[in-house]
Amino acid sequence: MVGDTDDDIAVRRRGSSGHRACGHTADVRIEAWGADRESCLLEAVRGLVECFADVSGARSAGVARVRLPDEGDEELLAALLDEVVYRLEVRGEVPVEVAARAADGGLDVRFTMAALDGVEIIGAVPKAVAWHELRIRPDAYGWSCAVTIDV
Repeated sequence: MVGDTDDDIAVRRRGSSGHRACGHTADVRIEAWGADRESCLLEAVRGLVECFADVSGARSAGVARVRLPDEGDEELLAALLDEVVYRLEVRGEVPVEVAARAADGGLDVRFTMAALDGVEIIGAVPKAVAWHELRIRPDAYGWSCAVTIDV
């Protein structure tokens, strides 16, 4: 990412993946990175979940598959995270594992889900994905993204 500190550079070597949450007034800001767009998107999902739930001991309650249209990188990031928020609010479930692959002009996503009441809640549950300052793009290390989540 532009303006990387030496610590960021040590963590973000070409080909690595990861995420972190940053303090943001009344919201959560997630930064994620990966070797390619799909791994960056998956890290954003993992970062979102880790902001509010400890899923380390969760039991799988099923698998959900979603096909998201590829209408642009930012739209895809927002749609993927919106899917997680939707499943939390409407179905009471949280992803404990996520996988994705580009396919036919879209993104095929596979979530392994757990019941929300079966995970430890450690933070404010997300309510929406904010479009303000949402970004995803290639960078010197692969791909990176940043998104603000309303809680």
